[in-house]
Order: sequence, then structure tokens, then C-alpha cells
Amino acid sequence: MKLRDSVYVIGEGATEKYYFQHLKRLKNYNCTVRPRFFSKKNTIFYIEKQTQELLAGGVTVVCAFDADVAQRNIDEAKLLKDFKKKYKDNKNVVICDSLPSIEFWFLLHFKQTNKVFSDYKAIRNELGKYIQGYDKTEKFLEKDDWVKLLVLKQASAVVHAKQLSSEGSYSNIYRAIELLERL
Repeated sequence: MKLRDSVYVIGEGATEKYYFQHLKRLKNYNCTVRPRFFSKKNTIFYIEKQTQELLAGGVTVVCAFDADVAQRNIDEAKLLKDFKKKYKDNKNVVICDSLPSIEFWFLLHFKQTNKVFSDYKAIRNELGKYIQGYDKTEKFLEKDDWVKLLVLKQASAVVHAKQLSSEGSYSNIYRAIELLERL
């Protein structure tokens, strides 16, 4: 595969895809976000496979995914641990996992917390206090209003994410933001 020199963002599903597509346009980030790099089947296995393919093209890869599946599935937990270990010191791989989900990253734009959320519904209810009507539907995500709101508070989210302890919910999406801001 022939790639342009750039940062390629890969991820787990529609939420990550739309978030980074909107960010790219709204903040004029120098990155490539293609729909084919985001799929519901993007388990750690598929994310690693895409990472290897992209690294072979000489680019930097941002891997955005939810870590909650690894908490419920022992096989996925091992894959996640091995994936993190393998790429820990690779400057061309930026691992941006969130527990329980990327919605926790969105919540950090509005408040400092590492509350443990039991599931997506719990975090969606909390996030709904700040982003009216938030939902993981294509109809909601394809509009950029929600990301415009997040962009206004992006610096706070980075600070909040960096202050989190290793217990409770977390998000490493700030790593991608810091990288994209530097380019």
C-alpha cells in the first residue's frame, strides 16, 4: 500500500471515525482518517493488523479504541496487554485507549473525574448533561455540532486526562490530540 507521509488514525467504530473526521476538518489537523480504518469488527487483533500494515508504509499510526471489551473477555485482555507491550516504545504508534469508552474522553472536556461507569448507558447519561441528545447513532454522529462543542474545551480535557490515576476510568486520546496539535 502506498501511503502519504502523515498520521493515520485507525479505530474501533463510527464514534471514533466521526470524531476524528470532524476534528481534522475543524482544527485543520494533518492526518488521514478513512472509513475503512474503522469497523465494528475492530478488535485488538484487527487494530494490530492494520497498525502493522500502516507501519510498513512508514507512517505514524494513532490507534483509538475502547478498552472495556478487554475487561469482559480474557482473550481480548491478553491481546490488549500484548499490543500495548509490543508498541510501548514505538514512536510511530500512539495508543489511545479509553475505559470504558471514548465517551469518557468526551466527558473529560466538561469535568475532572475518573468515576467508574458500569456501561455505555451510564456514561451516555452523564455526557448527556453536557452534550444535548448525545447518541452513538449515525444520524447524531455525522453532524459536527457535538465536536464543535468539544473543541472549545479540548485543552481542559487534555489536562483532565493527564491528571487521572491508574484506577477507575481513563482516556489516552489526549496523546493523539497532542501529536496532531504539533503537526
